[in-house]
Formats: sequence, structure tokens, C-alpha cells
Amino acid sequence: MVMTPRTIFDKIWDAHAIMAIDAETALVLIDRVLLHERTGSVALESLAAMGRPVDAPRQAFATMDHIVDTLPGRTGATTMPTGTAFITATRAATHAAGITLFDLGDARQGIVHVISPELGIVLPGATLVCPDSHTCSQGALGALAWGIGSTEAEHALATSTLRVKRPRTMRVTIDGVLGAGVTAKDLALHLLATFGSAGGSGHIVEYAGAAVRALDVEARLTLCNMATEFAAFSAIIAPDETTFAYLQGRSYAPKGAAWDDAIAQWRALAGDPDATFDRELRIDAGDVRPMVTWGTSPQQAVPIEGSVPGDTGDAAVRARDYMDLAPGAALLGQPIGAAFIGSCTNGRLSDLRRAAAILRGRHVAPGVRAICVPGSSAVRAAAEAEGLDRVFRDAGFEWREAGCSMCFFAGGESFGARERVISSTNRNFESRQGPGTRSHLASPETVAASAIAGRIADPAAL
Repeated sequence: MVMTPRTIFDKIWDAHAIMAIDAETALVLIDRVLLHERTGSVALESLAAMGRPVDAPRQAFATMDHIVDTLPGRTGATTMPTGTAFITATRAATHAAGITLFDLGDARQGIVHVISPELGIVLPGATLVCPDSHTCSQGALGALAWGIGSTEAEHALATSTLRVKRPRTMRVTIDGVLGAGVTAKDLALHLLATFGSAGGSGHIVEYAGAAVRALDVEARLTLCNMATEFAAFSAIIAPDETTFAYLQGRSYAPKGAAWDDAIAQWRALAGDPDATFDRELRIDAGDVRPMVTWGTSPQQAVPIEGSVPGDTGDAAVRARDYMDLAPGAALLGQPIGAAFIGSCTNGRLSDLRRAAAILRGRHVAPGVRAICVPGSSAVRAAAEAEGLDRVFRDAGFEWREAGCSMCFFAGGESFGARERVISSTNRNFESRQGPGTRSHLASPETVAASAIAGRIADPAAL
């Protein structure tokens, strides 16, 4: 019997599809369910009210990340009104359900999409869901990982299954070599600027090519993180030796003989050579420049030396008005009031190292509030062991506890109204970082350089 060539997505789907519901939809086995305090307690309390137990509590994990206070010496408080209720409810609900909770004060606590890879919870070939749109980040490890809603989380917790409409397939091949100082964040913004924020709609995106294989795992996580900004169902990168080296020895990764068996299975996940995709896109890595957004959508991005486009469409006009930028205005030199480094996009140790290399021996410009929030408590501890916290502090940055922090405004801490902020986060929507705040997305290096200059700056100039 001749087998039809399959992509990595096809292989994972086929291994997890329990039954077909119709021509486009299947009941899919879910291997891991991740929760956070903003939505996790809602799903667990709803299940408890129905008298439904969690089907596989050892395969479910929760963390405190979204609405927790990140100020040094935190005691479990939150800056979000009613946030304390979410925190206490998550503690009670996870304990009652027998789910592992990475609570405040736990060395494993952090942003859900940061701690899952660093603990080895997400593994190649697994299906993983979380009520958060940036769950796609974890496809960087060769898993099928996607964001869901609270109701779907209830179903996944209760049955270890979900009804899923099969997405179309897309391969984005990135060949060539990224230039000096060009990062995975710049690559993600370049993709969005080139193909638009709806470019991946309805697709599972597989990133492939020499430039992707050259990325370390943390950079791959950044690239996959912004697939949701591309409107994709999720993103995935076939596991390779880089993946295996990263996972070996992680807390929840297989050990001993089980590790050897797992490696053999993971190597077989790579797509077949003749596998076809519903859509193919190509990018030359050499064309990618350090990027910065000018508008209120991640697709509204240009190379850092570029200028604000003069498009006359309603979206562009509204974005320029909100951002207080004129057509043709240069982005370099735009004064900023704040700089933020952190989030599930760029809050990992490698991100902090690169930013610290820019900051070392320099100081934030007068009048700029600069904040660094490590993506996990483990990242924070590792950074402090290397002395990176001193670099940030000496440069005038606030050094925080791990959490999502001001990646988004949930009624708590925020930047100022109409304040121009440069940020290593993933969304620059209106009021995303505070009521009326004007956010420019960029790499950690660009954020660091801009904080020093007091205006949007090219890190290459330093």
C-alpha cells in the first residue's frame, strides 16, 4: 500500500484523531492542558459545579502569570481590580482537582508559554492546549499547540479530547542567513508586514528552511509566538537535534530508556520529502531588517530606518491618528516616554542577554521609564546568576518578578495615556498597554537602544 506523503502536522493529527465527526472535523486526543489564573479557575470551577472530575490531572498544569503583581518582593497581590479573587480561586480549584500549580514563590512559576518549554511539559508530537492565543509559541518544539476558550478548556479537562476543525496547511520557507543584529522578532514582523495580519488565516503554519534551522529554540519560540498575529490556527517547526539538545534533562522530559525511545519517535515526525501544502510562502532571510511598528496592528511595521506609510485606507488613517504620526514621518528619532522588555515573545534568557549587551555601561535617557520583566522565575534566577540584573539596574531599568506584566492592560498597572512606548511584546493594539498608550513593537535590542537614546533608535548605532 502506497502511503500519501505527510507533513509533520498530518502525522500528529493522524496519531491523535480519535474519530471523524464530519468531512472537516474530528474528535482529537489532547495530551496536555495548560491553565493560568485569569481563565483557569473559571474552567475548573465550572467543571466542579457540574460534578465533573478532571480526566487526567497529571497532564494538566497551571501557573500564575497574567494578572499577578511583578513588583519586587511581591506577596501575592495583584494590580488588577478583583484579581485577588482569580488568584485565590485558582489555588483552591487546582488543589481540589489534583492539578500541578506553579504558584507565586515557586521557582518554576512564570508565563505559561515560557515555563512549559523550559520544564519540558511541551514535547514533540504532543497535542497541547491553553486558554491563551499565544499557545502557538510552543509549536517551536514540534508540538501541535493552539489556543482555546474557557469552555473548550472545560471539555479538554473533563474528557482529554476536543472537537477540532482541521486547518489547512501552509509552509513558510525562510532560506538564506539573517543579517547581523536581525532577530526572530524582526523576522516575525517582516512576515506580517509582507503578507498581512490575515495571511495565515485558517492554516497551520510550518516554518522551514535554512534560516529557521539556524535559530536556537528560544528564537523559534519567538517566531512561532506571533503566528496568532498572522491569524494562523497555530505554527510548528519540525524537531531536530537543536530541539532534542534543548529538551534533554528538562523536568518533565522523558528520562533513561524512555528518552531514547522518544528520540526515535520524534525523528520520524519530520515531514515526508514529497508532502504538499495548501499554500507556500517564501522569505529570503537576507531581506529582513530590524523592524519597528508604526501603527496599531503588528502588520503595520517597517524597517527601523523606514517612514510612516501614506496609505489612505481607513485603518491606516485611524492608526496614524491614534499614534500621532504623519505620513512620511521617520520612525528613527521619535521621542519615547517608556520602554518595556518582557512577555512570552521576548522575555527569555537569551532576550535579556542581548538587551544587556546593549545596556552595559550606558544609562536610560532622562524622562524614560524602563522596565524589564523576566518571562519566568527560572529566567530571573539565571539572569541574576549572570549579573544581568545589575546591568539592567545600573542602566536605570526596573528589574521585576516574573509575569505577563504590562504586555497588556487588564485594569491594573499601565503606561500613561498617549505615552509613546517601545516594547518587546506582541501586540500594539489601541490601549493594549494602557488607556491611550501608543505602543511600538520591536526586538529587545531595539527597545534597549531606544531607552538609552530617549527616542526610537537603531541598536546598530551603538
